[in-house]
Amino acid sequence: MNLTARIVLDPAAVVAPVNRRLFGTFVEHMGRCVYTGIYEPGHPRADEDGFRADVLALTRELGVTTVRYPGGNFVSGYRWEDGIGPRELRPRRRDLAWHSIEPNEVGIDEFAKWAAKADVEIMYAVNLGTRGVQEALDVHEYCNQPAGTALSDRRRANGSEKPYGISMWCLGNELDGSWQLGHKNAREYGRLAAATARALRMAEPGLELVACGSSSSTMPTFGSWEATVLEETYDLVDYVSCHAYYEEYHGDLGSFLACANDMDHFIDSVVATADSVGARLRSRKKIQLSFDEWNVWYLSRFQGGPPPTEWRVAPPVIEDEYNVADAVVVGNLLIALLRHSDRVTAACQAQLVNVIAPIRTEPGGPAWRQTIFHPFARTAALARGDVLRTAVDGPSYETDRYGTAATVDAVATHDPATGDLVLFAVNRDQTRSVELAVDLRAFGDTVRPAGTWTLADDDLRAVNTAADPDRVTLRAANAVTVDGDVATLVLPPVSWTAARFSG
Repeated sequence: MNLTARIVLDPAAVVAPVNRRLFGTFVEHMGRCVYTGIYEPGHPRADEDGFRADVLALTRELGVTTVRYPGGNFVSGYRWEDGIGPRELRPRRRDLAWHSIEPNEVGIDEFAKWAAKADVEIMYAVNLGTRGVQEALDVHEYCNQPAGTALSDRRRANGSEKPYGISMWCLGNELDGSWQLGHKNAREYGRLAAATARALRMAEPGLELVACGSSSSTMPTFGSWEATVLEETYDLVDYVSCHAYYEEYHGDLGSFLACANDMDHFIDSVVATADSVGARLRSRKKIQLSFDEWNVWYLSRFQGGPPPTEWRVAPPVIEDEYNVADAVVVGNLLIALLRHSDRVTAACQAQLVNVIAPIRTEPGGPAWRQTIFHPFARTAALARGDVLRTAVDGPSYETDRYGTAATVDAVATHDPATGDLVLFAVNRDQTRSVELAVDLRAFGDTVRPAGTWTLADDDLRAVNTAADPDRVTLRAANAVTVDGDVATLVLPPVSWTAARFSG
């Protein structure tokens, strides 16, 4: 017997506008993300600049708006100036973060060219691990100063006449982590971030700056790190970062399907901490959250492997193969990010290509969509206008890791300009479908079903491969029935669904 649930939607129950920066991604000089990922000269689909046209097309299809670059752990040992000027003169360096050789064939000039082709905004991270204020000012001058200074003129001489106009800058990466080059305690990092922020604002007052939050909510310093860092930086930064990765532990699928509950708690905790600091500082400013690393990542497999023994260019690193359950979880994490749109105003799924990524490639061969590509792309395409406050009345179940979890989780967006209403929903039950009744009386008779897309499969472990790239995809169906003011749709077991109603 099917389960039942009910949700009431109201165009007046607005959380916040949909921020297009929520649909960001992440390109790090790690593994095969850059080399044989976005960039592979000599590939049959390479363009005149060496970028893979098939990956560019998939990036556009994915709906990416913002890309965090160049790291990640990589950035804490990166010398940005190694990646500019004639390629034949660029040094090859050890990357200690991922035990590889960085050839510096791609630097900020090449990446800015790729970003323009992909029509995405760059979110640039500066090295506050092994470097500091001066280097941040230097890369800013190179990227954003129009002309008339040593570094801006050097950019022009290197072929980029116009400045890149990068507006969002990350002040380092995960410096709370002992694995990070230049690891610091919260007070040390907060003071360095504040000094860097002051300097960058002297150079360009309107920049949007992101202070490092905790690298995960499981860190022993979580909460106290954010509080201390924001005590030093509150009036100087706009965002504090959040990072979270999830995986299915020991076959506990029920907990895995509910991990968006943990993301909700993570966000609420950081918001509470930031607002507490603001209250103590008597500030009316609200710090926003940049959830600039999130995804499903089977980290326990990566950590359990043997350490690398040789130094290679672009070795394959954490190339997770995603299944149906992983895709449902990714769709649910997007639901969690959307419902917090009042405070989470930027987010980046990590990463874009090959490295725990929605897009996979083979060197010299094809590119294809992993299962997690589909809920991201459809959400990015459909979510417009305002995020609506939603509450599902329905069954729940108990999980070992996250306590009580709702069987159905959902969020909706409404575009007043077009009248379009979109419901995004997951069914976490592993064996039963859910009949979800959607009360639309607040919309009058102005909306009608206009398409339903579902990701589900009898084989929850099914994956997409180069040989079978469309094994798992979205199914389009007219699966909505309407009775008066109530629309009903059936959510299959372990599924993600988007239902559009046109105005």
